[in-house]
Amino acid sequence: MRSTIEASDLGKTFATKAGPVNAVQGVSFKVAAGEVVGLLGPNGAGKTTTMRMLSTLEQPSTGHASVTGHDLRRDPRGVREAIGLVAQSGGTRPIATARDELLLQARLHRLASPETQVRAMIDMFDLAELADRQTATLSGGQRRRLDLAIGLIHAPSVIFLDEPTAALDPPSRNDLWKHVRALRDRTGATVMLSTHHLDEADALCDRVLILDRGKLIAEDSPTHLKQQLGHDIITVDIGALPDIDGARARDILAALPGVQSVHAQGDEVRVGCRRAEALVSRIVLALHDADVQVRGLQVTSPSLDDVFLTLTGHATQEL
Repeated sequence: MRSTIEASDLGKTFATKAGPVNAVQGVSFKVAAGEVVGLLGPNGAGKTTTMRMLSTLEQPSTGHASVTGHDLRRDPRGVREAIGLVAQSGGTRPIATARDELLLQARLHRLASPETQVRAMIDMFDLAELADRQTATLSGGQRRRLDLAIGLIHAPSVIFLDEPTAALDPPSRNDLWKHVRALRDRTGATVMLSTHHLDEADALCDRVLILDRGKLIAEDSPTHLKQQLGHDIITVDIGALPDIDGARARDILAALPGVQSVHAQGDEVRVGCRRAEALVSRIVLALHDADVQVRGLQVTSPSLDDVFLTLTGHATQEL
């Protein structure tokens, strides 16, 4: 399948007073035409820096990449003409109306019929009731819909969405997911989005690239990544125990036959195992004998959170 984005040994080092910071280190991947690919990782993993390099906002320190056949270094203008970028913070003027912002972008891109394109974007993203309001009066979800419309008004073949649902409430996030799915289905565009929301990657992405501390540590479809764990998850609620008691509970569970992995996270201990039904009673009895109270217990299939925890030893929220 033809690749729309190709990166080879891509890296970025920033100079700081404390010394060089390797934000991205030797990242290589390909994205096929029409794919929705997620850059997944905690804050500081290198997601935004990778996306800024691919959209020509940052010069790579090492390696090279191309977008729709245009090299980042040799043909940055060709890259910019082919892409749409929706940044984390957006870029609208507070006193301008939504319609004014869309019209400005249409004219900047020298579209043949700017008014027609503006009306199409207003319809596509359900902005009719908001079109003549100043952007400062819009809610977070409404502004993100406007940001999408602005970034896509020139019908780019590649779309970069940097933390598209950051700071949105759950209903607004679900609404934006609906628009992203409809956009891909309608236009066939290639979409790359960055997120630390695991449910977002699971809901939207054909494939995820998992970044941690600037390095690419895994890539596959969400389904395949979860299947690779090959075990059930038993989540044990042990309450707010002292750190030493929490560590003791973790050690007790890790020693049980059939346990493959154990991770303590807040008030919970997550146990990976092959046959959960055979282990549940052993877990309860072992903790009871150690005077550790079990407040609740749940058996689930692996999630992307479990994948990330297994690969890195920490959750996406911890950095």
